Amino acid sequence: MSVYEYSARSIKGEPVELSAYKGKALVIVNTASKCGFTKQYTALQALYEKYQGRGLEVLGFPCDQFGGQEPGSESEIEEFCQVNYGVTFPLFEKSLVRGLDATPLFQYLSETAPFAGFDERGARLQSILQERLPEYYAGNGIKWNFTKFLIDRQGHVVKRFESPVVPADMESAIEALL
Repeated sequence: MSVYEYSARSIKGEPVELSAYKGKALVIVNTASKCGFTKQYTALQALYEKYQGRGLEVLGFPCDQFGGQEPGSESEIEEFCQVNYGVTFPLFEKSLVRGLDATPLFQYLSETAPFAGFDERGARLQSILQERLPEYYAGNGIKWNFTKFLIDRQGHVVKRFESPVVPADMESAIEALL
């Protein structure tokens, strides 16, 4: 299996077959506008601008499952991202990314790249999840906003980067795929 077997709706509601990205390296990320990690939009956009010409696409999937941190409509989300962070990479409709109702794409991503724990940058988030939201911490589901999945040019998941990992720290892994 690969991500090319899935589809989604663009932020404008248009159907998008992920097979349209065949031959590209992808960063698939669940996003939110009112999260402590929202500033990662800047770094994701920088990666997109730096590597798009070499075959990288960043695909953003807004999600409101974590603390209601993506409350806006699709048009509000799109405007927020463009005005505040200059986002030009593709954005998609709000998606459920964890639990039984997660979209098939995110079920696949979570199963294919299981949760391997947080590094030292994630110690605070780990503590919060373990104490306040243990059901979020358990299992392989997405733990929080801005979990990033790196996909190779054949559509296979290469690596999962948890929320606290800044996009710049993904650069060497991205370069290896380009």
